[in-house]
Amino acid sequence: MNTTIWIILAVLAIILLISYFRSRNAVWGGFSIGVIIGIVVAIVFALIGKGFQWPIIGKVAVVGTFLGFLSELLPKIPGLLGKK
Repeated sequence: MNTTIWIILAVLAIILLISYFRSRNAVWGGFSIGVIIGIVVAIVFALIGKGFQWPIIGKVAVVGTFLGFLSELLPKIPGLLGKK
């Protein structure tokens, strides 16, 4: 069950990355920062003796992508609500 949720979230994150491919934006920035943080966390896991955790890199990258998408949406919310 847990793996299925992460696969669905990863597919949604890939769709977001493809749709925001053309320009610099927070979606790709969130993904990049997520990969960097994921690598750091995986290295820490390896140093404490639990082995290098590849899934952590993917999970943190997915979360970073969604956070980037959220930051792209925040300025558009007042316009969607009809406020200026």
